[in-house]
Amino acid sequence: MNRSDFYYDLPKELIAQTPIEPRDSSRLLVYDRNSDTVTHRHFFDLPNLLRSDDLLVINNTKVLPARVTGVKEGTGAKISFLLHKRIDRDTWETLCRPAKRAKKGTALTFCDEMTGEVIAEGEDGARVIRFSYDGVFETILNRIGEVPLPHYIHKQLKSIDRYQTVYARDEGSSAAPTAGLHFTERLMSELKNKGVEIAEVLLHVGLGTFLPVKTDEVENHKMHSEYYCMTTEAAERINAAKKSGRRVIAVGTTSVRVLESCANADGTVAPGSGETNIFIYPPYKFKAVDGLITNFHLPESTLIMLVSALLGREKTLKIYKTAVEEKYRFFSFGDACFFQ
Repeated sequence: MNRSDFYYDLPKELIAQTPIEPRDSSRLLVYDRNSDTVTHRHFFDLPNLLRSDDLLVINNTKVLPARVTGVKEGTGAKISFLLHKRIDRDTWETLCRPAKRAKKGTALTFCDEMTGEVIAEGEDGARVIRFSYDGVFETILNRIGEVPLPHYIHKQLKSIDRYQTVYARDEGSSAAPTAGLHFTERLMSELKNKGVEIAEVLLHVGLGTFLPVKTDEVENHKMHSEYYCMTTEAAERINAAKKSGRRVIAVGTTSVRVLESCANADGTVAPGSGETNIFIYPPYKFKAVDGLITNFHLPESTLIMLVSALLGREKTLKIYKTAVEEKYRFFSFGDACFFQ
């Protein structure tokens, strides 16, 4: 299967540059696989679209202010680093730009209290940095770091909180699980009052979100690993839903990756934590996921490939063509889909 099989034309003006307010007023394209029909709603309609016994699986990760700028010792050149994964207390995997200025051994100053050294080089701008600092690393990071927005967003946010979900708890992501950005506290309450159950899982979104598929053949693409956690409580809720024939609906592709990483052949899930580099593309057969709430994803990305595994490639591209014609807003701050 070729990367180009997942391409679609998207006018630039449909790439959302700012989030809509309030959060749940975004549009929602609903596709019913049983009737093969598309309807156009709004996200605040979700309580009327879900069944009272549905189980929603959400990713409670919180975005770090993970972009920091270092000044290169000797030249004064400024180099941007995106913190991706913590290796130990003082050492991080990062994505670096411009990478040619950050060779192994490069010394950097990030602020008066923090310096760093490049101790290893990887592909596509990957660098391992060892930090030295006075004080608490997280405190310094919260002061000097910036929340990294995707490259296609060119406007600054009025509030960084708008790039966090209302249920974000466990700090560690380089990007938001954007399907969750549509939820409000009020909407969450409405869902719970209806009887919809919520299970929280964790996946810290990392470099895989930022790096494009470069191989012509999809099968040759290598996913970066990301930390996940499926608690015993979440697994018990999911397994109880599966046992009673209730729908398990993932909020976002990150929740899908946790569910399918933990899934057994019978659709139940096992609790656990660790690293996952699961890459879902056609003809993958889902084990634990019955439905998906997600945003519209970039052409030729691993995320549109995941959606294509759920719906079929031709159906996915047909739905995206409809969304373009209907002028939906695309990507991180755009509108949403509900595939049931």
